[in-house]
Amino acid sequence: MQIKIFTIPIPDGERQNEELNSFLRSKRVLQTEGHIGRNAQGAYWSFCIRYLEDSVPKPGFKPKIDYKEVLDEVTFQRFSQLREIRKNLARDEGVTGYAIFTDEELAGLAKFELLTGSAMLQVKGVGEKKVERYARFFTNNSDSVANE
Repeated sequence: MQIKIFTIPIPDGERQNEELNSFLRSKRVLQTEGHIGRNAQGAYWSFCIRYLEDSVPKPGFKPKIDYKEVLDEVTFQRFSQLREIRKNLARDEGVTGYAIFTDEELAGLAKFELLTGSAMLQVKGVGEKKVERYARFFTNNSDSVANE
């Protein structure tokens, strides 16, 4: 655990305030304590921040995506239906849903109005083995790559 102290003058403390906010965004904060004080220069805030040093996201870390915000309403409805199919398959196979398709892959699949085996192959991360194994559960009809 590390400790950092910030002193921010109450009038004209914008630069120090931004420094504090930037610091808080970059660390995993465990505890904060704030006190108001007064000295010859005037009033100020003093903050003691306890934090973990290694809390900055590692390279390759992907933040969670809210697909309801990034997909249009119709596409999100298809995405939700595909997630339900994935959930049932995962339960039946005794695996996690991500072993079947990731949310990112499902979002890609949901963008197709008519989902076929060939269309599935256009989505990053979806290969022939996944199509072969799961296309019949996710496509709009019973076609597969072999039938196209």
